Amino acid sequence: MDNLRILEPGIQNVEFGKDIIIINPVNLYGCKIGDKTFVGPFVEIQKDVSIGARCKIQSNSFICELVSIGNDCFIGHGVMFINDTFVNGGPARGNKDLWKHTKIGNNVSIGSNATILPITICDNVVIGAGAVVTKNIFEPGVYAGNPARKLK
Repeated sequence: MDNLRILEPGIQNVEFGKDIIIINPVNLYGCKIGDKTFVGPFVEIQKDVSIGARCKIQSNSFICELVSIGNDCFIGHGVMFINDTFVNGGPARGNKDLWKHTKIGNNVSIGSNATILPITICDNVVIGAGAVVTKNIFEPGVYAGNPARKLK
């Protein structure tokens, strides 16, 4: 057990807006969270993430580095954001130069258990539960499936 190191979840170096609600336990570090945003339990938001005002981040979601989320967004339970696309056939293994950005516009709702690869999503989009978003979305509407496609 001499080589065992246990780190506790917590909140460190977070820039908070006003009237934030956070339900512990969470792991938030080096990120920005806008006014009147709710963060549910068992959420991890990593450094260099920006979340706008009046958002709701539901439980068990993971928002990795290099993600930007606009205002008035809903992130359902268990949503996973990805920044490493394994461009070299495997994990970047600390080479953050291989990681990519994700930009989510305003008024975007992402259903539970969706997976969001490093892409851009415009304003006024709904992503269905369980969808896998692999390409940029530049037109408002409802998208679902694997890979996600526009339904209406």
